[in-house]
Amino acid sequence: MIARIITVLKEKGNLNRTALATSTGLAYNRLIGYLEWMSERQFIQMNEDGYVSLTQAGIETYEELVRWILRYVGKVKFPRIG
Repeated sequence: MIARIITVLKEKGNLNRTALATSTGLAYNRLIGYLEWMSERQFIQMNEDGYVSLTQAGIETYEELVRWILRYVGKVKFPRIG
């Protein structure tokens, strides 16, 4: 879920919490829990209007995630079915 939140923020930019919940497919109360965890680790910041944005640490985490996917998942070959 953390990766999904980071990816949505990277792709769409700053979003309010309601739009972020909708974009990630998370229930609002679950999203808030993740955002608190991410804020404590300085991956995101929230302003007084409820808009969420990635911090530099969040952007770096996104880039590390993409590199990991390309390195490990990108090399996975699935057998053809049928």
